[in-house]
Amino acid sequence: MSWSFRLGRLWGIDVYVHATFLLLLGFILFVGYRSSGSLPSALEDVLFVMMIFGIIVLHEYGHALTARRFGVQTKDITLLPIGGVARLERIPENPVQEFLIAIAGPAVNVGFALLCFLLMGGRIPNFGETTLLDGPLVQRLFWANVSLVVFNMLPAFPMDGGRVLRSLLAMNMNYVQATRTAAAVGQGVALLMGFFGLMAPAPMLVIIAFFVWIGAGQEAASVVQRSTLGDLRVGHAMMSDFRALRPEDSLETVGQLILAGFQQDFPVLVDAQVVGVITRRDLLRSMAQSGRFTTVGEVMQREFETARPDERLVDVLPRLQSSQCHAMPVVEGNRLVGLISAENIGELIMLLDADQASRQRV
Repeated sequence: MSWSFRLGRLWGIDVYVHATFLLLLGFILFVGYRSSGSLPSALEDVLFVMMIFGIIVLHEYGHALTARRFGVQTKDITLLPIGGVARLERIPENPVQEFLIAIAGPAVNVGFALLCFLLMGGRIPNFGETTLLDGPLVQRLFWANVSLVVFNMLPAFPMDGGRVLRSLLAMNMNYVQATRTAAAVGQGVALLMGFFGLMAPAPMLVIIAFFVWIGAGQEAASVVQRSTLGDLRVGHAMMSDFRALRPEDSLETVGQLILAGFQQDFPVLVDAQVVGVITRRDLLRSMAQSGRFTTVGEVMQREFETARPDERLVDVLPRLQSSQCHAMPVVEGNRLVGLISAENIGELIMLLDADQASRQRV
């Protein structure tokens, strides 16, 4: 994720912190100092927030390590002002596996809440006597973890509760229908949150409601897309009519090809082997800096993703979406056989939908 820097690596998974998280800490420091007039008190508030986000990171590791048990790897964990995000390479469509992965994160918070409960002598503190920013540390941590459990278990994507609901529904209906139902429930929750946020007024609740609404829609669309693609392979959607470049070609040549055709990304070949990729963005940046006579070999990207014609489109699409290149070279052995882009996949989906609609009319 852009604007993020690596904090460390634990259990084989990198942890990143988004730059905006530092703005949050600065805001907490400012508000704390302004309300108390004491720098040590303000720093204590910042330390408490950092402890909460440390627990959130462990919450995400709960998801990641459970997913690993089912053969699902985690790309990384990123700390954001609104929480943590564990980027799993995929969400298993086995409902039991998804249920266990989704519930593992809140289970971490339940464990911390129980630990705080024991440290408090088995007594649940009165919530009116303690707030998240005032009171004994153990009590504040107890209520923070309880709050995280309650919030994350709301039955709405992208929260864990949405995935738990989907997995339970998928035990009794097909995965696509279960996702659509869970997404509809999540958007209903978003409407309620938005309503209460406007009435309170609570602007943060309205912002959260907006993201929940968007997240539910995106999850439903993603699952429908994967269902439509099914077991289709890269070879079904790739461009087989494309242009390739050589390292000695000039950026002027690249510009002429972009104007004359439909490609925006070009593979760069040496003896029929792909050695790089140059994108429209690379072209514009490099022409502005170095001029049109700069060679492709000087500015091409030497690290790039490739796909095979026999790979499933649903497996390649996430790599393509996270890639900096508009199109991904498709190779068979060491030979370039095509290019695949998100537009190709989108066009294939539209053709499949049109064909299905035609069949239904017949």
